[in-house]
Amino acid sequence: MQVSRRHFLAGAAATMAGLSLTSVMTGKAFAQGSDTLRVGFAARGLRTIDPHQSIQGVDNWAIIALYDKLVDLPRWRFPDTQDDLVPRLATSWQGSEDSKTWTIQLREGVQFHKGYGEMTSEDVKYTFDRATDAPRVGGVRAKFTNIASVETDGPYTVIFNLDQPDPLFLLGALSDYDAGIMSKKAIEEKGDEAIGTDPIGTGVYMLDSVATDPSQGLILTANPDYWDTPAATPRLQLMYIADTTARTLALLSGDVQIIEGVRAPGWADSMAQRDPNLIFDVVSPGSFFTIQFNLTKPPFDDIRVRQALFYGIDRDEITSAIAPISKRTYGLNPPSFPGGFTAETIPAEIAYNYDPEKAKALLAEAGFPNGLSFTNDTSQREDFSAIMLMIQDQLRRINVNMELNIKDHTAFHADQNVGTNILSQQSSAMPPVPTQVILTYLAAEAEVKADGSGGSNMSHYGVTIPGIDDLLNQALAEPDLEKRIAIVQEIEVKALTDAVILPVSNNGFMMVRSNKVDLGFEVESGYVNWPLSQAAFV
Repeated sequence: MQVSRRHFLAGAAATMAGLSLTSVMTGKAFAQGSDTLRVGFAARGLRTIDPHQSIQGVDNWAIIALYDKLVDLPRWRFPDTQDDLVPRLATSWQGSEDSKTWTIQLREGVQFHKGYGEMTSEDVKYTFDRATDAPRVGGVRAKFTNIASVETDGPYTVIFNLDQPDPLFLLGALSDYDAGIMSKKAIEEKGDEAIGTDPIGTGVYMLDSVATDPSQGLILTANPDYWDTPAATPRLQLMYIADTTARTLALLSGDVQIIEGVRAPGWADSMAQRDPNLIFDVVSPGSFFTIQFNLTKPPFDDIRVRQALFYGIDRDEITSAIAPISKRTYGLNPPSFPGGFTAETIPAEIAYNYDPEKAKALLAEAGFPNGLSFTNDTSQREDFSAIMLMIQDQLRRINVNMELNIKDHTAFHADQNVGTNILSQQSSAMPPVPTQVILTYLAAEAEVKADGSGGSNMSHYGVTIPGIDDLLNQALAEPDLEKRIAIVQEIEVKALTDAVILPVSNNGFMMVRSNKVDLGFEVESGYVNWPLSQAAFV
């Protein structure tokens, strides 16, 4: 579907105008003691709840409920230091002096769902051997490629041997959804494909059913044998409601109690006016919204064309339109992360401050004095479409016509993940580990593959043209964190000089909930999914 920014914003305004206070006041009342918490997400259906295959962020809410990790964030913020991580399936850990060996002690007696037995070191080893096996897993593999081997020392001790020192190994590789511990027995019995819709973890919830109607999503039920504090609400229904109007009305009417917010201009203010009792939970910095230029698609193999579009995109205008959720980025790591560039510290030659005249001159120099046209895919999800429609409007000012093909979010990711897009868009949360965004988006080993088995390097950087892999290897070999950060900054300078990836904004991820639901903690920062195990009706 091809639409213009004007039509998009007009439609959004009309949608919000139609949500009268009547729809709130006449909505269903919350039943005290209800046994099902319903959450609505901006996607059309489930992709997979396999931690190693997930490419759709909303599926990760189910993954973190079904699987436990070795360690986790304090609820719910990024820790000040790695020592502030919370033990989960691990009870303690110890790193070697060179940060290349990490020994982890496991919690005893933890049971997998549905009678699959006790979680032991064999399951942990199996999980991470699988995570580093390219034919079996998806784009998450880049996060785990530094793991040289995993050893067991009895049923409750695991030893991670790394190729390169990593002083932030637990935070970078073990604290996100894709490090959930899987059952060796269950995967061997069910198979890799089946585990994506029939998961066996140790989490506070276990899968009850997957609805035949995609919008009804998943039903999770409380794990009766959970090793830690049991779930506060017996049932959790994770629903896929792609349509903004339908999702909004579902919350205002009481059909659902929490929804994924709309990261589009004016939406949050409109919602607060219609129901001032709503609670807006926002993590910061949230998702890193970046654009990667496919170097295999002419004319984007010409650095002058890429730089022209960099100068033709007004990132200040974009972040102002979606404020306060959206904030500017300057380098690949946000300003709040260790070593992240700020407006004052980024070198002038790679700041790419908005300059449409310079953009036109670069296009003319590249042989496009009258501009150029191309077709590009984006997602219907509001943060993607709102940003890309603004970019479409900005590029017209430099005589570049980007026709947008807007797809439902699930299909968009499925297609982009096999390398079909020209300006690929990623919106992903990262830990405050300076090398993580580099590993994910710029390493040659993370190159996207036509069969979907590759990673999130959508530009083919390091394969089509020389990339940053030598510098990355230097950074990963450096045990001193400050020296490592300096190399990461050098990597960011090179990637921006080559104009292969444009950091657009940090978009705080927002969930909106009824004041009748208490999460049990305050949301501050961290990943863009947070535990609902203690969410309860009040």
